[in-house]
Amino acid sequence: MIRRPTGDDVSSSDSVGGGTANSDESKKDAGGTWRFVREVAIVLVCALVLSVVVRTFFIQAFYVPSASMENTLLINDRILASKITTRISGVSRGDVIVFKDPGGWLPPTKTTVGPVAKAMEFIGLLPSSSGDDLVKRAIGIAGDHVMCCDAKGQIVLNGVGLVEPYIKPGNGTDQVPFDIVVPADSIFVMGDNRGSSADSRYHLEKNDGGVPVDNVVGKVFLKVWPFSQFGTVPIPEIPFNNPALNNQNQTTAPAAQN
Repeated sequence: MIRRPTGDDVSSSDSVGGGTANSDESKKDAGGTWRFVREVAIVLVCALVLSVVVRTFFIQAFYVPSASMENTLLINDRILASKITTRISGVSRGDVIVFKDPGGWLPPTKTTVGPVAKAMEFIGLLPSSSGDDLVKRAIGIAGDHVMCCDAKGQIVLNGVGLVEPYIKPGNGTDQVPFDIVVPADSIFVMGDNRGSSADSRYHLEKNDGGVPVDNVVGKVFLKVWPFSQFGTVPIPEIPFNNPALNNQNQTTAPAAQN
């Protein structure tokens, strides 16, 4: 006699088979979830490593804390500085640069940054708040003869009076008289807001006011915040495209009028 399978037999078989299928699906789900988590973790680690590499060797973000570079840079502007550019081609006259305090340019700061913010700064997600970075414009490079001022109240660079359209309107540049030759491996810097910038002119007692090239962090090339001011920070053609500025042997200039 052929025994027909009962409904219980079918149910029992389906139940066992169904249990195995559910178990396999659970394992597949768990394996898929783990693979997803692992892939996300790998992507995040790679992104963090890439961010640190970019910040260390290529680009770093900063914010502007003072009015010394107005109107080129305003208070709380967010800027990007290229490290690789200065390492490859050095600093040129007219560059806006970020540099470390050569010593005594900035008052001691007591700003405390939390560990989370510090970590985000380290990986480049927040601008640097180290408190020892400055941003100014490079006026003279090593060997340049820089003096203040000629009969028109202009800075004289290698015998050429500088017409500086980037200076904040209403500001002169003759706050401090000086006459120096920029030391080797150094840069003479000034703020665009000359009346409110404690720059090389105020630190002539050390290295003739020159900032050591090794202190340069990078060249500012982009304003990223606020969005309304988003744009590049180029070297102005006037006055720095004048070939006469390369005559570093020029040591005379028109005398200033009293």
